[in-house]
Amino acid sequence: MVIAGSLAVGAVGCTGGENADAAHGRTTGPTELCGGVAASVEAGKALKAIMGSSRFERSGPKDTVAHASSSLSDANASPAVDDGDICLVYGNNSVPSDRLEVTWELLWGPLEGEPAAKFRVLPMGERALAVPDAGVVQFSCRSEKLPGSTPAHIDVGVERWSPKDPEGDPERLKDAYATVAHSFALAMARELRCENDGGLDPRPALDPV
Repeated sequence: MVIAGSLAVGAVGCTGGENADAAHGRTTGPTELCGGVAASVEAGKALKAIMGSSRFERSGPKDTVAHASSSLSDANASPAVDDGDICLVYGNNSVPSDRLEVTWELLWGPLEGEPAAKFRVLPMGERALAVPDAGVVQFSCRSEKLPGSTPAHIDVGVERWSPKDPEGDPERLKDAYATVAHSFALAMARELRCENDGGLDPRPALDPV
C-alpha cells in the first residue's frame, strides 16, 4: 500500500452555507456516503475527524460497496484487473486534490513478512495496519460469489490525499483510519456474503497487537 497524501484535522461546525447545501441536496452526512451501508456511526465520527468536516459531497451512483463488490467478483473470476475504487470522499467545499480514497484489491495469497515500524498492527481480519494518513484491513473470504477451491484474500484501504500535512494527534488519527477501514471492509464482506463476515468482528479492534 502506498502511504502518501496528508490531512488536516480540525473541528468544523455546520455553517449557514453547509445547511444551505444540505437543503439543496448537494451534501450528506457521513453515514449516507458510498451507498449508505459502508460507514457505521463510529466510522462516521472518524470520517469527520479525518476530513475536518461534518458534511460531505454526495457519492456518485457507482461509488458504492455494492458496485465495488460486483467488480471484485468479476475480477476474481477473470483477473484482468485486480483492484479498484470503492468510493471517493470529499468534504463539503473541498478542492479536488483533497479527498479520501477507499479502494479494494484482490491479493493472491496472504501477506508475508513484517510491516514497517511506522505502521500500527491491529488484530482485525488477516492483517490490519494504520498510520496517521491511511489504514488497511485484509480479510479472507469464502463465498458463493467468489467461486474457487481456496478463499479470496481481499485488501480494503483508506488513504487521504491532500495538499496539507497531517495535523492532530497521530494516535487518534490512526484510530480514525483503522475505524473507517474496518467499517468498509466489513461492509464489503457482508455484501460478498463471506462466511463469518470474513472473520471481522462487528466493531473495530484498535489496540495494537
